[in-house]
Amino acid sequence: MQSWGFIEVIGYIPAVAAADAMVKAADIQLAGTEVIGGAMLTVAIKGEIGAVRTAVDAGAAAAKQAGKLHCAHVIARPSTGAAEILNLNME
Repeated sequence: MQSWGFIEVIGYIPAVAAADAMVKAADIQLAGTEVIGGAMLTVAIKGEIGAVRTAVDAGAAAAKQAGKLHCAHVIARPSTGAAEILNLNME
């Protein structure tokens, strides 16, 4: 089962830095980004739980260094149908 990882940042540069760090740190797939507003963006990834945790940690560190990290979260086993509320390619 795929796990999900999310990093929410303030600014485009930290979002790019986070995405770059995540794909370099582990074997994950970028699921997309969501522009929230007020310069906030969420970068979403999916993959095996260990890889997602590693990638989120690396992405959070990169976002902090490049700008401003708001929060980061991993969902280990998302429930069936949870992806329906997201505008991202999580399945």
